[in-house]
Amino acid sequence: MNYLSEMLKLPVVDVDGERLGVVNDLGIATGEVFPHVTSLAFQGPAKTPFMISWRKYVDHLDDTGVYLKARATDVRFSYLQPDELLLARDILNKQIVDTQGLKVVRVNDLKLSASGENQLRLLGAEVGIRGLLRAIHPMLEHVVVGASKVLGKPLPEHIIAWSYMDLLERSTQQIKLSVSHKTLDELHPADIADIIEQLDPRLRGEVFAQLDTAQMAEAISEFDDEELVAEVLEGMSDRDASSMLALMDPDDAAALIDELDYEKAEKLLRLMGVKEERAIRNLLGYEENTAGRIMTSEFVALPATDTVDDAIEAIRKLDEDFESIYYVYTLDPAGALTGVLSLRSLIVADHDARLNSLAYRDVVWVAPDEDQEDVAEEMSKYNLAAMPVCDENRHILGIVTVDDAMEVMSEEHQEDLQIAGMGASEGGSGESMHMFAWFARRQYWLLVWAIASGIVAAALEMLGSQGSLVLYPMCAMPVVLLTASRAVSFVRNYYLEYEPAEDGDKPYLGFFAQTTLVGAVLAVVIYLCGQLVLGAAYPEGVLATGSGAAALSAELLSTSFALAALVAFASCALSVIYLKLLFWRDDRDLNTSGSALGVSGVLIAGVVYAVAATMLVLWLAA
Repeated sequence: MNYLSEMLKLPVVDVDGERLGVVNDLGIATGEVFPHVTSLAFQGPAKTPFMISWRKYVDHLDDTGVYLKARATDVRFSYLQPDELLLARDILNKQIVDTQGLKVVRVNDLKLSASGENQLRLLGAEVGIRGLLRAIHPMLEHVVVGASKVLGKPLPEHIIAWSYMDLLERSTQQIKLSVSHKTLDELHPADIADIIEQLDPRLRGEVFAQLDTAQMAEAISEFDDEELVAEVLEGMSDRDASSMLALMDPDDAAALIDELDYEKAEKLLRLMGVKEERAIRNLLGYEENTAGRIMTSEFVALPATDTVDDAIEAIRKLDEDFESIYYVYTLDPAGALTGVLSLRSLIVADHDARLNSLAYRDVVWVAPDEDQEDVAEEMSKYNLAAMPVCDENRHILGIVTVDDAMEVMSEEHQEDLQIAGMGASEGGSGESMHMFAWFARRQYWLLVWAIASGIVAAALEMLGSQGSLVLYPMCAMPVVLLTASRAVSFVRNYYLEYEPAEDGDKPYLGFFAQTTLVGAVLAVVIYLCGQLVLGAAYPEGVLATGSGAAALSAELLSTSFALAALVAFASCALSVIYLKLLFWRDDRDLNTSGSALGVSGVLIAGVVYAVAATMLVLWLAA
């Protein structure tokens, strides 16, 4: 018996051979690295639950059952202790945190190890496919594992040791776990955020409640999902949410509050201290996606006449949760920015040296209304860890730190990938590693072609024409679908590479002229190719006779390619509509899926061509 699933439903037999019931759970004491099984829970007659001490009453177990060393009349029942839990009730099929792999997983089975005839230890949780198969039936697992070996792709166990498990369910929150591993509240805030994002909604609040206010503030600032942030804040009391936001960096807190409705945001701000409220309100006063919105008001700026000792002392007096310090800025008597020093410059300089003698005077700064993407690019260009944000008088309003710049660049990159039709789960090449996923993403036009051809054939039959005539427009349809797909792809690439003009005008007219010319050339090529196919398939003079099945077929083929050329031309010329759509959605901060855009373009072109081809066949066959 190596797994809990194999032990459940085993008979429990006393020393006289009398059957007392069937196993339905095992209890363990949680304070060990690999806990001993301490209790046996079984179901007696009339489904009555019983629990007894494993050490005191179990003699041995095997594939046929669990055998006790006492008579049924001598067995005394027991209860779970505060540091014990039940494997099937509390862990099996529950979500746990793998604190080594830093992910949330579901327990499919539990692996046990026998030490002696009547001793069992819990080794860990099976979170792979084999646990699921075993839960259905052990034979199914053996068959699948054997088949995998034959195919040269063995199906391994995925065991997470007990020492790397952290429980999440409400009923087990207060249980003291093994002290040999990191528990949830000891992980890095970014890891905690990743774990919480993977949890079922009903568990998120429970897990979040295990953290103290400072840990909550650090973890929630790492969330990528804005809806999840709003969900977590809504689930907290107003005072707790306000306290947590007050502990966050002002720029992070402002970003979170901006996602809440007005009444909720105002209530949380009023519950804060005056200093924190003022800092956050100042940031919220700037437009979205600007330097002012993502800057932090926590920075070190000193008079240029101060000494290095003054600067070091000022840094020492900062709170522990102060924003990371990269530079010290120097100011003139009017408070204007005059220079900047790195921490390294301060460390190696003489303590009595004046800051103005050490500071770099050619400081790069930005205005608060500067686009956040431009700020990130400037920081990358000059290799800066922080960028000061100043008003027209060069008074420092705040700084944009490197972590905020990286987040901006990451967001822009993800938007570009989404518009380009690449998912987050794809590899670095932008192509899915799974053959079927790749086919569905890139070659969906084949499915559109097949479905559209079938619909056209059915429509022709219903309207009293020959469904077999669909073969002729079907031959030309692929060029229509491929042209539409490539046109949308061209629009996406053009949009991603477009640099906004200073006057703000969009390049619709130039783009329309460009795509119209390309569409005209492509239409001519398609038509000429159709004529080449026609000449190869039919002898000269067939069209000239104007009668007979051969003449009808030739005319259908010729006009189908002409129609395909016309629709292809329209797809290229009207692709400016897709460009306008992308700019419109971008102006409203709406993401656009490149894959959805491509499918839409192919479907529209396919429908237009199918309808026109059906009417054409009916007209020529009449």
